[in-house]
Amino acid sequence: MTLVTTRIDGGIAHVRLARPEKLNALTLDTLTELVATARRLRRDRTLRAVVIAGDGASFCSGLDIAGTMRQPRRIAAAFVPAPWRGTNLFQEACWAWRRVPVPVIAAVHGHCYGGGLQIALAADFRFATADSKWSVLEGKWGIIPDMTGVRSLIEVVGLDVAKRLTMTAEQIDGAEAARLGLVSELHDDPVEAATAFAQRLATRSPDAVAAAKRLFDGAVTSSARRTFGRERREQLRLLLLRRNTKILQKAAMTKAAPEFRPRGS
Repeated sequence: MTLVTTRIDGGIAHVRLARPEKLNALTLDTLTELVATARRLRRDRTLRAVVIAGDGASFCSGLDIAGTMRQPRRIAAAFVPAPWRGTNLFQEACWAWRRVPVPVIAAVHGHCYGGGLQIALAADFRFATADSKWSVLEGKWGIIPDMTGVRSLIEVVGLDVAKRLTMTAEQIDGAEAARLGLVSELHDDPVEAATAFAQRLATRSPDAVAAAKRLFDGAVTSSARRTFGRERREQLRLLLLRRNTKILQKAAMTKAAPEFRPRGS
């Protein structure tokens, strides 16, 4: 069974969690497919954006604990981090989307619990319905978010709110999640809105968009001095080496639609 599906249309990858009969609860196989999908998309230089959503009634209800706990050997192996990446399988299923050099938009409806919330946090943007249900659900089971959620929560909502959501495991709706900063935008149809936003981003230089993602993600843990240095290097590459910069500038001068080349390395 394919647990993660991908369709690419107009340079936009539509990735779906495809276990709707279980509210897209995550299995070890799902995590493996998420990693493989992100790595495959990362190599596609014609890609412009990714929209991640869930089939059926929910985005993702979190880890399928009952099914996963029946595989103790696989769990033990999944906890071992790859030394060249610094993440284990659980963490890489989320963080791999940070490594994809195009904007990633999570379109959330229904449940967004536990591991599902951490996948959404790994996206650059989160569009959701006002009545979607969000929870750092791990606290209900006496555990903590360990799929890169600690880092992501602090980035998005700040330290005190991250602690509160983690310690209480409280459930909030999409409207409250937006007020706290978990959700970027509220929409009746988040997939449609995310796709429209992805199409809008596709009118910009793919090299500049990729550089912006790298810079902002790296700035979270970098000193100001290091960030300034990275700004200079990225800008020099865009100005001197990237054909898409010249294509966009020429199109802006002539008021024509730019025809971009594949993203640079």
